[in-house]
Amino acid sequence: MFRGQRRVLDSHRGYDIGALALARHLAKYLNAPLHFTTVSRLLVDLNRSVHHYAVFSSVTRQFDPASRMKLLNDYYFPYRAAVEHQIARSVGRNRAVIHISVHSFTPKLGDHQRQADIGLLYDPARNGEKRLCHRLKDTFGGTSPHLRVRRNYPYRGTADGFTTDLRHRFPGNRYAGIELEINQRLPLGTAQVWRQFQLLVTKTFDTALRTR
Repeated sequence: MFRGQRRVLDSHRGYDIGALALARHLAKYLNAPLHFTTVSRLLVDLNRSVHHYAVFSSVTRQFDPASRMKLLNDYYFPYRAAVEHQIARSVGRNRAVIHISVHSFTPKLGDHQRQADIGLLYDPARNGEKRLCHRLKDTFGGTSPHLRVRRNYPYRGTADGFTTDLRHRFPGNRYAGIELEINQRLPLGTAQVWRQFQLLVTKTFDTALRTR
């Protein structure tokens, strides 16, 4: 169904370049469970609400209803159910969960050059998320002042997405959903710079999460 579209599949339109490598690094260092997918969002976008217009791409949007439902049943619902189950299990044990959802963004979208290296997306109405992202930004500023770190950029933390959906399911004193957005110029740069960046991000998150 995507024959002849390899360039698009390999671009930022097809997947979040560098996100999985960084997520693996974070999960290993922080000893945290990792849920991920290697399904292209051009097949089905697992970060969108099921009724969002972009959950299917221009290719899969043309499928008949039964085929689109099969994509949801095969890829979308299992992934989201696994993440939600992990969170619910911890919340059920009276524990608080910090959910770090790792993404990346293209350095340039159209004629607009993105003015950030790292974006921290959260819901400003949730005090726990707000405090954590302020702490993360301050920690980055202290250890890596050369990095441009912005809050709720290049997207709003309350826009349609998995963490937004999960906020409706779990209370703010038990669930904090943070989307970590990284500029794709970093994973697309030299291997040494990318390795150093992953280590820096991981150590910064470790420091911020340990700070009270």
